[in-house]
Amino acid sequence: MSQREPEIGRELFGRLGDTDVHRYVLSWPGGITVRVLDYGGVVQSLEAPDRDGVPANVVLGFPALDDYVENSRPGANRVFFGALVGRYANRIARGTFTLDGTVHHVPVNDGPNSLHGGPAGFDTEVWSATELREPDSVGVRLDLVSPDGDSGFPAAVSTQVTYRLDRSNRLSITYRATADAPTVLNLTNHTYWNLAGEGSGDVRGQSLMLNASRFCAVDRTLIPVGDPAPVEATPFDFRLPTAIGARIGASDPQLEIAGGYDHNWVLDDAGPFAAQACDPVSGRLLTMWTTEPGLQFYSGNFLTDELVGTGGRPYGRHAGFALEAQHFPDSPNRPDFPSTVLRPGEVYHQETVFQLSTAD
Repeated sequence: MSQREPEIGRELFGRLGDTDVHRYVLSWPGGITVRVLDYGGVVQSLEAPDRDGVPANVVLGFPALDDYVENSRPGANRVFFGALVGRYANRIARGTFTLDGTVHHVPVNDGPNSLHGGPAGFDTEVWSATELREPDSVGVRLDLVSPDGDSGFPAAVSTQVTYRLDRSNRLSITYRATADAPTVLNLTNHTYWNLAGEGSGDVRGQSLMLNASRFCAVDRTLIPVGDPAPVEATPFDFRLPTAIGARIGASDPQLEIAGGYDHNWVLDDAGPFAAQACDPVSGRLLTMWTTEPGLQFYSGNFLTDELVGTGGRPYGRHAGFALEAQHFPDSPNRPDFPSTVLRPGEVYHQETVFQLSTAD
């Protein structure tokens, strides 16, 4: 691999009212190139070479800022392409939770539930950005202060998210946050992957392996019910590499509820390895590690051809898959789940790493 220096650049991507929105380009010569927006912390594109060295963009995204803004409006088929989501990634049942005896109500935007922080979550904010140049990596640090009562959530929260690209073709995302009063917090990145290249078709032929022996079954509104269930002898067993589409059409109540996969897997405790995906044609291999206890695997069940991507091609159902490292859905209402409570004096911290390589 080339030992030349990593590169970072900044360019104007658009304007949101009177605010400039920038795109940060992180690249390693001979490796991958990542483009990150300070709007929503969006990973807009990620170019990675195939086994023959031919690069392609392997994440789903929009070509223009207006497309992201329009997709966040009420009534849109919100897809959260590449975004940082919070304050609470995933769902809170009925938009209600109790913390220290006080009932809190947050906006409902997904049937009866709150999803990804509501209609005005972290994905709709312009973050303050700082370029980072380090001996073995380049990156961009994004900062955001969410005031007390933002979208109904208690406490003022200061959040810092850092994207770093290193010489091993690893994109790391490090999260840090503090609060001035008790609150709940659950952050993730919502990048959709298509290792054959965005806009190239659906991902059902790409393989996936998940380091998880249990998953959270859900009700008809995708809220977890009961204890996490074993994946053994179910379509949810990805402990060995399995094509995403191999069992997605099976007669299974959980698949029928979600229209495919849209569930939280409980990661096993055998280290930080979480998942690996591969496109057999291009040979691109994606390996993922995380410090989080859960992984939401979403198979793009509600993507449509009305969504036109960065390459100018319409997407469609299963055009990409998301691997969202996070705490479990509805944890504020489930004391048996790992806690998402953040108190003054504590530091929220997590790290997720994606590495792009090629299979032998």
